[in-house]
Amino acid sequence: MKNQVVLAPMAGVCNPAFRLIAKEFGAGLVCAEMVSDKAILHKNEKSLQMLYVDEREKPLSLQIFGGDKDTLVEAAKVVDKQTNADIIDINMGCPVPKITRCDAGARWLLDPNKIYEMVSYVVDAVDKPVTVKMRMGWDEDHIYAVDNARAVERAGGSAVSVHGRTRVQMYEGTANWEIIKEVKEAVTIPVIGNGDVKSPEDAKRMIDTAGVDGVMIGRAALGNPWMLYRTVRYLETGKNLPEPDYREKMDVCILHMDRLVALKGEAVAVREMRKHAAWYIKGMKGAAKLRDKINAVTKRDELAAILYDFVEQQKAKAEAVAN
Repeated sequence: MKNQVVLAPMAGVCNPAFRLIAKEFGAGLVCAEMVSDKAILHKNEKSLQMLYVDEREKPLSLQIFGGDKDTLVEAAKVVDKQTNADIIDINMGCPVPKITRCDAGARWLLDPNKIYEMVSYVVDAVDKPVTVKMRMGWDEDHIYAVDNARAVERAGGSAVSVHGRTRVQMYEGTANWEIIKEVKEAVTIPVIGNGDVKSPEDAKRMIDTAGVDGVMIGRAALGNPWMLYRTVRYLETGKNLPEPDYREKMDVCILHMDRLVALKGEAVAVREMRKHAAWYIKGMKGAAKLRDKINAVTKRDELAAILYDFVEQQKAKAEAVAN
């Protein structure tokens, strides 16, 4: 990694279209959204497409999840030999019930011995480095972050990312950076901190207080890849760059859409792009009404026209006020 900023592996978001933008905005490492081990082995077409890596994205981490040792190992072998990913990441943090019911994701957090066993088998089966993304614990009564991270290290894991929330918290409440600090002090492998990094200043504060080797940015980058660029620059220089103007945001939003169209076709891409466009316009005056228009759009050119019309309207209003 050329810097300490990592794009989190967000499900339904981190496809090659968004990852490449994140890379262009300076992220030192980008992580792909999680893929089921069983779906890989069953050659599910959609899941296999999720293993695609554009060379321009590298270094890149591909994340897999599963609860069965044999299928996890076999899926890891596919990622190892049949993709050009740089890292194989194992998901131990997903809090969604349909994942934890399969003994996968955050369910692992309750058993350090299982973590050791599963990670060691994967490490032994592949050549690429193996990392783990986990939460600090299942709930307030079961916080085994230190034991779990030590298990990853003993098993041969190359790094661990720690989200400072429990599975029960989901994405609510406040991330506990003190637990992340305890993990960093307990292991010698790199530790990446995750949770409540909402600004470049937050990233610096996490590095300073928890001593982490890197910061993982997730929701703060949705519709806002400038957060990645601004964080990289802030960590390097201590200077906070200004936010982009509306026109720049729309230009990148449409670049994002065009890459998604090339990847998935117009019909699917525009449907997916509605949520991304809503993130790009978040905080802008008039965003609520604009979202209603966006959600009715089915064509690429329609969405582009709506976004650019909005920018021109805002510009005209600003000029009228100035005069």
